[in-house]
Amino acid sequence: MSWSVADKNRPYVHLTDNARFFLLPPQEIERPLDMAQHISASYNGQDFFFIAWVKADNSKLEMTLFNELGASIGELYYRDGHIRLSSAVLPRQIKPEYIIADFQLCFYNPKLLQEELEKNGLTLEADETVRRVISSGAVIIEIEKEQDSVRFTNNLRGYSYTLTGDFS
Repeated sequence: MSWSVADKNRPYVHLTDNARFFLLPPQEIERPLDMAQHISASYNGQDFFFIAWVKADNSKLEMTLFNELGASIGELYYRDGHIRLSSAVLPRQIKPEYIIADFQLCFYNPKLLQEELEKNGLTLEADETVRRVISSGAVIIEIEKEQDSVRFTNNLRGYSYTLTGDFS
C-alpha cells in the first residue's frame, strides 16, 4: 500500500508537543531485516533488557519480543496502516506507534523521513552513521549506527536504547 502525501488518516506520533510524524509505509525501509536484536533501554532511571526478533520488509514490520530467558512477552505488527500490539507484560502506556516511529527513524529511507519531518518544522541531518532530528536548533533525537549496534537517544522525552545485532 502506498500513501499519498496528503493522506492524514495514517497513524502518527508527536515527536514534540507541536510536531506530528506520520508513519511511513513499510516499503520505505532502506533494506529488509530478518534478525534477532538485543535491546537495552533506559527510561526514568530504570533499565530494561529484552530480545526482539524483527522481520521488516517492503510489506510489513513484525517484532516478537522476548525476555532474557526467552519467554515471549509481546508481538507488534504493522501492515497496510494497521498496527497491533499484543502483550500482557508491557505497560499499557507504551503506544505501538512510538515503537514503529523510532524504528522508522533508524531504518527507513532518510530522504523520505526528511520530507515527512519538514512538514512539521523538523529537520533530519543524516549520513551513513548518524541521524539527528532537530527542532528549533536543538537535537531532540540522535541515532548512532555501527555495524553491530544502533544507539537511539530521545533527548526531549528522556529515554534511550541500544540495539545490538548484525546491521551490516
